Amino acid sequence: MKNIPWLLLLVTLAGCSSATQSSSSTADRPSSDGGGSSGGKPRIALIMKSLANEFFATMADGAKAHQSAHAEQYDLIVNGIKDERDVTRQVALVDEMVASGVDALVIAPADSKALIPVLRRARQSGVVVINIDNQLDAKQLETERLRIPFVGPDNRVGAKLVGDYLAAKLSPGDEVAILEGLQTSENGRLRKEGFEDAMKAAGMRIVDSQSAQWEMSKANTLASSMLAEHPEIKAILAANDSMALGAMAAAKSVGRERDLSIVGFDNIAAVKDAIRAGRILATADQHGDQLAVFGIEAALRALADKDSVPADIQTPIDLVTAETLGQ
Repeated sequence: MKNIPWLLLLVTLAGCSSATQSSSSTADRPSSDGGGSSGGKPRIALIMKSLANEFFATMADGAKAHQSAHAEQYDLIVNGIKDERDVTRQVALVDEMVASGVDALVIAPADSKALIPVLRRARQSGVVVINIDNQLDAKQLETERLRIPFVGPDNRVGAKLVGDYLAAKLSPGDEVAILEGLQTSENGRLRKEGFEDAMKAAGMRIVDSQSAQWEMSKANTLASSMLAEHPEIKAILAANDSMALGAMAAAKSVGRERDLSIVGFDNIAAVKDAIRAGRILATADQHGDQLAVFGIEAALRALADKDSVPADIQTPIDLVTAETLGQ
């Protein structure tokens, strides 16, 4: 497998996913023992959720820019699944990348538990694995005695920042609702808890909380139902910006685009525009353009010193409001 022509490697990688892109310039496939490419550079695979989501597209662009600036240090393969819920496809991508002989995987798992078995196999194959964005389930990792470092923000803290800002605009006893992410994702669970922390501390009444599975259209439907069932709702807290945009559309459809407070999480461009326009109150910036870069840099350090066990790294997260945007 060491001297497969570059053209064949391109064909192999192109079959990984319709969303797969490559920044690799390696002439030959690396050896399966983690020895890197024929040019001596390691190959790193970045495996994300849906590249149709602006947040992950931004993450991919940041990773590609970093690789271009450090092309002498490593080669990069960027992968994404079509649907953030397509766990089966993401599992297959991990297997495919390990079979292709990459030296490291940097992954934003679609599910906090379901990816652990395939990542265990990757580690057993000698591949360095770094977890970004959505943290793998700590209890399951401990049960399986598997150490995979997490590089990412504290989602609960970030959600509480957003929730605290919202609470300052409301009055104790006001009714609010939560649009949750996937309930099998650790970041979705933590964001919900952060919202709950802020609302309970401020004396708000959480009258509804349901999963819109990160999707704008589902959030639109759920938010419409919430507003119909609880017309006194003063705010909707969405666990990502796509769902915040869905809630914004629902509010507009019932004439509440000016008196319903909506917050999100991720700081995508459309939400920044909505904040400037006064349609969304706040979001959290976890610096998506750098999140994969933080993971890649951790992977490079681990590859340079394979005797060390990489530590978890907490990355920055900031509140984004009209004030911080200069409005």
